Amino acid sequence: MKKRAQALAIGTREDIIMLDKAPNGKVSDLLNALDKALSAGEVEHAVDLFQVDCYWRDLVTFTWNIKTMEGRDQVRDMLKVRLADTKPSNWRIAEGEDASEADGVTESWIQFETEVARGFGHIRLKDGRIWTLLTTMSELKGHEEPVGFDRPMGAKHGAERNRKTWKEEREAEAAELGYSRQPYCVIIGGGQGGIALGARLRQLNVPTIIIEKNERPGDSWRKRYKSLCLHDPVWYDHLPYLPFPRNWPVFSPKDKIGDWLEMYTKVMELNYWGSTECIKASYDEKSQEWTVVVERDGKEVVLKPKQLVLATGMSAKANMPKFEGMDIFKGDQHHSSQHPGPDKYKNKQAVVIGSNNSAHDICAALWEAGADVTMVQRSTTHIVRSDSLMELGLASLYSEQAVQAGMTTAKADLIFASLPYKILHEFQIPVYNAIRERDADFYRRLEKAGFLLDYGDDDSGLFMKYLRRGSGYYIDVGASELIANGSIKLKSGVDVKKLTEHSVILSDGTELPADLVVYATGYGSMNGWAADLISREIANKVGKVWGLGSNTTKDPGPWEGEQRNMWKPTQQEALWFHGGNLHQSRHYSQFLSLQLKARMEGIPTPVYGLQEVHHPG
Repeated sequence: MKKRAQALAIGTREDIIMLDKAPNGKVSDLLNALDKALSAGEVEHAVDLFQVDCYWRDLVTFTWNIKTMEGRDQVRDMLKVRLADTKPSNWRIAEGEDASEADGVTESWIQFETEVARGFGHIRLKDGRIWTLLTTMSELKGHEEPVGFDRPMGAKHGAERNRKTWKEEREAEAAELGYSRQPYCVIIGGGQGGIALGARLRQLNVPTIIIEKNERPGDSWRKRYKSLCLHDPVWYDHLPYLPFPRNWPVFSPKDKIGDWLEMYTKVMELNYWGSTECIKASYDEKSQEWTVVVERDGKEVVLKPKQLVLATGMSAKANMPKFEGMDIFKGDQHHSSQHPGPDKYKNKQAVVIGSNNSAHDICAALWEAGADVTMVQRSTTHIVRSDSLMELGLASLYSEQAVQAGMTTAKADLIFASLPYKILHEFQIPVYNAIRERDADFYRRLEKAGFLLDYGDDDSGLFMKYLRRGSGYYIDVGASELIANGSIKLKSGVDVKKLTEHSVILSDGTELPADLVVYATGYGSMNGWAADLISREIANKVGKVWGLGSNTTKDPGPWEGEQRNMWKPTQQEALWFHGGNLHQSRHYSQFLSLQLKARMEGIPTPVYGLQEVHHPG
């Protein structure tokens, strides 16, 4: 009897151990089967390991593209085309990681290799089959970043005649690149996007020049209205390689961000041409080379890069409306991107056309400075309070609690990237429903003041609005209370009919006396920069930049499944678009830099699923 009890006890312990390892076992068995099928070229066996409603999001490793395969048929089609070239192998649970299981879903971090690269990813299983798979390129074999044991020595020990110091070598590089030696890549735009990508390319030894019309890195922040700050929290906004210090403020003021970008540019040894303007660019199909004409130090310089990146930002091509009477208005009028700040408008009457982030920021700053402010809201706006967004929308990935629980920025980025855009709204709707419930009184007070609210076309909230159209929302850091209590006056559901010498006439006949009119009317597609710098023909060839094709407001279909033309090959060879918020600039700069490095090294990069153009402008 005693022996039987001991045997039962041992068995129970073994069962517990097996249960503990069950998620790892499930994932390992699946990965072993996938490895075997792919190594043998058995596409059908590999496809059978996927759920019917599966999603495989690939960041460069298999497709040399940023592309999501939705459903078994698309997975099959991709593997038939790309498997022989890619030669994936060594699929396994990532080193030091364990799989986990909750609510019927098993998930794990994974590693794998292809013939030319090492990959890292994330997998979710349902009922023993792959539901979501994320594959990302970590590094190119033979072209790894010099880190750890491979980091450069820096100072040269020993004695050598006429040797150059680090400073002299940097000065020589700066003097040569773009003059006696051509860059492989030119980045137009020296804001956060251009700087992040420049840092990645520097670490990969890709000769690059960043062109920026402002004098100093960070000026694109410094020169905006003085109340501008990041509405995203610090954990969401780190740059590559150099995270913000642990005591960095949660929400960064614009001038502090400007100084950080300037410091970062210097420390990361970027070839940054400030006070330089790109005049024009053209591509020679025969030589596969760009001619980029810039003006620097009052002189014309001709650059001949192989790759051209437009990192001009989503918020750079201003949408300036045309209203009758703008030519006769006697006061100040400008787009929000040109707003100098509120200081000279004390006791003046200001009208702000628009109701998104910039409009709210500017209205609040003008009110604080003593101006009489009216916001003209022409269409509905999504409002979410900053603390609610942080606690309910971001806390699990980007917060101090997440950091304390072991979440890294890189992992947070990949978890977010692992959720396919097709179903991302399903994860977002419950978050914003919870926010609506939590802040019900706040929303009631705004509506009572006449503010027209929305929560996205399908109630999926801020992130989906941002991904679909890049506009239509405000993260409330104080201006909404001023609207709710009447401190900022509001005219909603109207448009501007015309301007007179001293007023704005609205479509309902209301006349608003005005000394200042600010047009917070948003920004156009980034391919507008291609039209300006290259040609309208090339801009149309590339098509609309940004949006998912969700067939929601300002994001026309058909469904694309990824951000249009961002961080990936376009219909114009050797022309790339890079940008987005600090999170996207950090995350996607890795994959764009690897695409550029591969091309520089002559590694074949056959692009699978190059995006078609459905919307020229």
